[in-house]
Amino acid sequence: MIKFLFLFFITLSCSYAQISGCTDPLSKNFNPNATQNDGSCHYEYTKLKPQHSTQLSDSIKETSGLISFENLIWTHNDDHDKTIYGLDSVGKIQKKIVLENATNHDWEEIAQDSSHIYIGDFGNNYSGNRKNLQILKIDKQKFLAGNPPIETISFSYADQKDFTPQKPNKTNFDCEAFVVVNDSIYLFTKEWKTSKTSVYVLPNTAGNHIAQLKDTLNTKGLVTGASYLASQKRLVLCGYTKIGKPFLYLLYDFKDNDFFSGNKRRIDLQLPFHQIEGITTTDGIHYYLSNESLVRKPILNVPQKLHWIDLSLLQKNKESD
Repeated sequence: MIKFLFLFFITLSCSYAQISGCTDPLSKNFNPNATQNDGSCHYEYTKLKPQHSTQLSDSIKETSGLISFENLIWTHNDDHDKTIYGLDSVGKIQKKIVLENATNHDWEEIAQDSSHIYIGDFGNNYSGNRKNLQILKIDKQKFLAGNPPIETISFSYADQKDFTPQKPNKTNFDCEAFVVVNDSIYLFTKEWKTSKTSVYVLPNTAGNHIAQLKDTLNTKGLVTGASYLASQKRLVLCGYTKIGKPFLYLLYDFKDNDFFSGNKRRIDLQLPFHQIEGITTTDGIHYYLSNESLVRKPILNVPQKLHWIDLSLLQKNKESD
């Protein structure tokens, strides 16, 4: 009985020691007494303008994803073109690598880990019923050497049961963003019906897999890209609303790989009618964004561009992380 009471009081005291709340001093509802972040932080409305923007070559009018490695920014088109383009910091093409052994059905994103690059051939907005969703996995060193061998990671969504063709831009099973974390791949859907994003997880191995639903976030917009910096555990999503307003979503201070459990800060971008598609960073502070060409004559004529944006004022100093 004495032992039971001792354990009871120890457990009780430990539970009282942990105070859940908003732990981000940059938020509106920061709780200085909170010791455990519960994901409840709210933020002032924020709108940012890129520090620099530059027009890209007509060869990459449909730039759909970005990664940074080997001192270049790599991008690709989303239809037919099998070339991966290496850009310098001002958007000039410095290198081209053609994936001769691949087919571009609808390449919508590019991601990486320390040893491989990954290309998401999973665009599904035309009729929402693709059954050949896949991710191409390529060794980085072999990629740089040219014409590399390619592994294929095929998948389907666990909760997609109906494959009846739909009208364009009506499905919730479209995807244009993903990140790779250790032995798992995390997909972030582009939900045309709900303007939300759901995260699905599947193994980072060649073969056929079922992507399992983990969580959903109401982004109030269409998610089109993702950048994850493992060293800082910061994930940034990019996208745009159905009326052409681009945005970022900063996700940080989350538990393990439960990306939506921590701080969720939305940033609107002062780039009207820019169809932002790609995002990458090397330091978690300065980000490159790219937008596809958007022409709707006679009203819109937005060329493809590369943008540079500084998020340092929206993040805690490293000393306080």
